[in-house]
Amino acid sequence: MYCAVGLWNSFFIMLYSVFDVSRLMRWSTRSTEEIFALFISIAFCVDASRDTYHNFNRNYLSAACQGVASNATQYLAAANGTDSQQGECLRESSVLYLLLMLGTLWVGVSLYNFNKTPYLEAGKRELLADYALPVAVLVMTFVGSYLFRDVKLAPFEYRDDNTVQLVSLSGLGAAAVCGSAGLGFCLSLLFFMDQNISSAMVNNPSNKLKKGPAYHLDLLVVALLNGLLSVLGLPWMHAAIPHSPLHVRCLADVEERVEQGHVYEIIVRVRETRLTGILSHLLIGLSLLLLPYPLSYIPPPVLSGLFLYMAITALNGNQMFERITLLFTEQVAYPPNHYIRRVPQRKIHTFTGCQLAQLIVLCAFGFAPWPYMKTLFPVLLLLLLPIRHCLLPQLVEEKYLAAIDSQH
Repeated sequence: MYCAVGLWNSFFIMLYSVFDVSRLMRWSTRSTEEIFALFISIAFCVDASRDTYHNFNRNYLSAACQGVASNATQYLAAANGTDSQQGECLRESSVLYLLLMLGTLWVGVSLYNFNKTPYLEAGKRELLADYALPVAVLVMTFVGSYLFRDVKLAPFEYRDDNTVQLVSLSGLGAAAVCGSAGLGFCLSLLFFMDQNISSAMVNNPSNKLKKGPAYHLDLLVVALLNGLLSVLGLPWMHAAIPHSPLHVRCLADVEERVEQGHVYEIIVRVRETRLTGILSHLLIGLSLLLLPYPLSYIPPPVLSGLFLYMAITALNGNQMFERITLLFTEQVAYPPNHYIRRVPQRKIHTFTGCQLAQLIVLCAFGFAPWPYMKTLFPVLLLLLLPIRHCLLPQLVEEKYLAAIDSQH
């Protein structure tokens, strides 16, 4: 069923590529991109918080720690010569989990912003900022696996069986094939939007890229790749947020400018190359040779901290997030942005409120516990385009929308 859904997904994406459906993305504005980017940041935070909750529920709040074993349980345990407590009390494990997760976030974000400090030389500061995430993972892995090696943590989980094998479709009936077609179509809408929004954020005019984009060709490559991955039963792939914009930033020369006491960054140039993408994916493949050691030394909370790092750094340059903070900022402290100077404050907050409403709806369906609600998420994501061009102009004048929602 997974393979069938993936093949239908590739088929629909291939049709989008052949007929250049990516032209619809000309209706995608900065507003749509930033709503989706904030949703992805929230999704990373939700994943990290969910893992932390499960760890505390399993260790810190376990029955052994609370001492709530019933008399009957204690009697049976004594009769069988076993421990009367249900499970182990590992509160130190939960505390260390929180320490490693937040420590990874702190080290990563500190190094990410290291180029804003006066320490070391400019080239070294830029190097530390570019490699902030791997340095944070290595440092906190050493802390968790060596300095606190006496504290019991859940091991790094992986499957050691052979997962790369051809999938047989002979067991699917006609109803399953039709059902997988419907799921594949919804999935193709998600891939279409995710791929194109990520590409649009990469090709933002502020990045000053010279090579022109080829959205339809990218979709064709995604379709062929995912068709092969589906046949082999492997995970699907496409361009994603925040990985793609962060990749561009790592290849960019960034300068700081000061205007009326406010510091902002601009990209001077970007080294446009395919080598980094090829090498990074080769290293991902070679990481299989690092199992079980040394990858098994990486504590799971470090990976949760990685998710938080991706969520926090993705907020950098997100205008919607900046406007949300304006709701709690004194007016005299507003930054001298172009839209601040050209748009009334009430209109700015109206536009931000509409974006927040759309984000809440996306989160309600995207994080719903019912899987069939999640299948509607790609449709809701696609509806952001007509909402922006049909509904929002009824609330905010076009001249103000052009100032707030334009690319700079």
